[in-house]
Amino acid sequence: QVQLAESGGGLVQAGGSLRLSCAASGRTFSNYALGWFRQPPGQDRETVAAINWNGGSTYYSDSLKGRFTISRDNAKNTVYLKMNSLKPEDTAVYYCAVREQHLLVVIPRAYDYWGQGTQVTVSS
Repeated sequence: QVQLAESGGGLVQAGGSLRLSCAASGRTFSNYALGWFRQPPGQDRETVAAINWNGGSTYYSDSLKGRFTISRDNAKNTVYLKMNSLKPEDTAVYYCAVREQHLLVVIPRAYDYWGQGTQVTVSS
């Protein structure tokens, strides 16, 4: 059974940065695509970024390009999301997920395992 544990969330002022981490256990996920998603208060879950199995291909939501960076360290079974120039509208619970395929996809329902989420709050 794959387990994912997000960390690195918290309270930050607008303009600040955070780096989220997601560590996987129970299986080596070096062959799988990974994604970061978020759910703002009262809104649906949305895709933030995704990365294919070897890091050679990435996807970003158009509204986040240039501010967020997804990366992975397969040796550590960990995926990261570096978030810069944070805005109050980035406030959300952030989730990581694993898709048991090489190639990344954008839609959340294509992902097989999910973490519990980590809260990111950006104050104005």
